[in-house]
Amino acid sequence: MKTGPPPLHPGARRTPGDRGGPPLPGTATPPDETQPPDETPAPGRDAGPGRDAAPGRERRRPAAAPADGEDRVTDAALRPKDLDGFIGQERVREQLDLVLRAARRRGAAADHVLLAGAPGLGKTTLAMIIAAEMEAPLRVTSGPAIQHPGDLAAVLASLTGGEVLFLDEIHRMSRPAEEMLYLAMEDFRVDVVGGTGLDATALSLDLPPFTLVGATVRSGLLLPPLRDRFGFTAHMEFYDPAELERVVHRSARLLEVEIDPAGAAEIAGRSRGTPRIANRLLRRVRDYAQVTADGVVTRRIAAAALRVYEVDGRGLDRLDRAVLHALLKLFDGGPVGLSTLAVAVGEERETVAEVAEPFLVREGLLARTPRGRIATPAAWAHFGLAPPPEPPRTAPPEPHRNGAPGPDARPDEPPPGGSRPGGDRNRP
Repeated sequence: MKTGPPPLHPGARRTPGDRGGPPLPGTATPPDETQPPDETPAPGRDAGPGRDAAPGRERRRPAAAPADGEDRVTDAALRPKDLDGFIGQERVREQLDLVLRAARRRGAAADHVLLAGAPGLGKTTLAMIIAAEMEAPLRVTSGPAIQHPGDLAAVLASLTGGEVLFLDEIHRMSRPAEEMLYLAMEDFRVDVVGGTGLDATALSLDLPPFTLVGATVRSGLLLPPLRDRFGFTAHMEFYDPAELERVVHRSARLLEVEIDPAGAAEIAGRSRGTPRIANRLLRRVRDYAQVTADGVVTRRIAAAALRVYEVDGRGLDRLDRAVLHALLKLFDGGPVGLSTLAVAVGEERETVAEVAEPFLVREGLLARTPRGRIATPAAWAHFGLAPPPEPPRTAPPEPHRNGAPGPDARPDEPPPGGSRPGGDRNRP
């Protein structure tokens, strides 16, 4: 007689656990019918001895986290699907629209596109829009994943005609793979060498026309031959507060969050010119408004929520303030080296240089000099501190035209090339 899982009710779906296998990640395991029911006390009752809940408090069962995470799903839902819905970057949108419309009229793949700019400005979103506007599939990979020419050859050989290949962080691709990409972008061909020594053979693979969309935050690291092979290069700029307010209003509408113009302006003013940060702050303000208020985001609610998350009125977060505080308090405004400053705030050198410094320099709060980092007068004013007084500058004594000592020279110093007044040159 066969034994197996019990029959399912009509319309129910069997999970991997019903077939005897482990459940998939992020899949809630159904309760075992053979085990006794959970004896969790009702809210407000004593948990009793031996339980982990405190008397008078509700014992909460941890919920299974979703597989992808709420923030990742929310970010995907907030991305615009076409150029008309993309906010900001007016010049880039106009130029890119011409490139894509001309390619559609010719019935050919669009030119290769390079998107350069700081993180969070919409490079990935524009890559998805390019694929949607061209009605072509999108293939996504990244530079760190391509460290050998064979990795790139495998990706290119699997492309279909007109497909859009999005290569994020293209500046981190290895040099041999980058050199292989030259030929693929220009001639739609890739040469693969198999074997070693006398058994090595060269194989040339023809590729269908495709569109490469590269994204980078450091375009200067790309070799000139690679940059020259992109038909269109877009330089993404930081957003102004008015554009960020439109982003916040659009995201609030999609998230079904009630927000007034003053609340949107408060969030936009602290978003560091970046739509990604604006959307993240909006989600945190939404949580605060739902827990402590009636769910409506006003200026007062937004300011209180961002105070909880340590984001001040200029958008400085905990790391930014720690860097400036160490520079002002410990080193009297500098100059101080980057490594010393990183040790003072307890962070890695790269974290300070790539996360905190760009925004502080752009805001005029920090300056980089050959001798090290220094705080600007705006940084002292932001914290309400007075800069230390500058030491008096003393000019060197000026000699007399005839070689006689100047008015600031000491009386016991002989003039240049002479002797003391009244002295005998022949005296030993």
